[in-house]
Amino acid sequence: MDITVNGRVRQVEDAIADSPLLWVLRDELGLVGTKFGCGVGTCGACTIHVDGKAVRSCQTTPEDIVGHEVTTIEGLADTTPDAGLHPVQQAWVEHSVPQCGYCQAGQIMSAAALLAENPAPSDSDINRDMSGNLCRCGTYARIRSAIKQAARNTPPSTNQDAS
Repeated sequence: MDITVNGRVRQVEDAIADSPLLWVLRDELGLVGTKFGCGVGTCGACTIHVDGKAVRSCQTTPEDIVGHEVTTIEGLADTTPDAGLHPVQQAWVEHSVPQCGYCQAGQIMSAAALLAENPAPSDSDINRDMSGNLCRCGTYARIRSAIKQAARNTPPSTNQDAS
């Protein structure tokens, strides 16, 4: 079966077609930035984009994404016009968001999807859309600040996989 991940068509074995996409990304394709958290889609650590929308890869199969474009944390920067860091990634660095860092790929992917849908989110928009991403270290205030900065620094067409 062929799936498109980070702009490349990749072939995965039919035997794993009904496995969680999370394990296909990590084990078969070597894209280990997407993390396992809870396995039931409630923590957000495994968040990726499917056609620009935030999706939990632990609850998605490769069969679900055939014919769709998947973006992982490894490919997010490639969605920017200059192929530098995505504005959300840059804001994360500037605001020193991560502590342990485990949840951050999922946090960043959810934030990038939020900004693609809503380029000027309010605090309540951010709280609502990010509520499915848990952070054991409690860096929520820095996450919100980084999202606001990224919103100011994001050109309207930055997240091309959301178009």
